[in-house]
Amino acid sequence: MTRSRRPSPQTVAVLTALAADPSRWRHGYDLGQEIGLKAGSLYPILIRLSDRGLLESSWETEPEQGRPARHLYRLTDTGLALIAEAEAESAAEAAAQPRQAPRPRGAW
Repeated sequence: MTRSRRPSPQTVAVLTALAADPSRWRHGYDLGQEIGLKAGSLYPILIRLSDRGLLESSWETEPEQGRPARHLYRLTDTGLALIAEAEAESAAEAAAQPRQAPRPRGAW
C-alpha cells in the first residue's frame, strides 16, 4: 500500500499557522496553543517538515531569564512554494466539482 502524498490535516494546520507570517520565528508551544495540537503530535510534524526542507529551525538566541532556550521554526522558500501549490490544487478541485442547485423549500 502506498502512502498518500497529501499532508494530514494537522500538518496543514501547522503550515497554515506558519504561513500567516512567514518571516516570523515561532516556537512549538506557541504553535501548539494556536492550532490545538499537543506536543506528541506537533513536534514530530515540525521535525518531519524540517527534515524535508520545508522549515528552517534555530535555537532561541536570547531566552527569557529562568527558561531554557526554545527551538524556533519558520517556513523556507520551498515550504512557501508548497503551500501555494496546495492552495492552487485545492482551488482547482473545488472549481471542478459540480455545484448542486438549491432545493426548493416547502415543495413537499
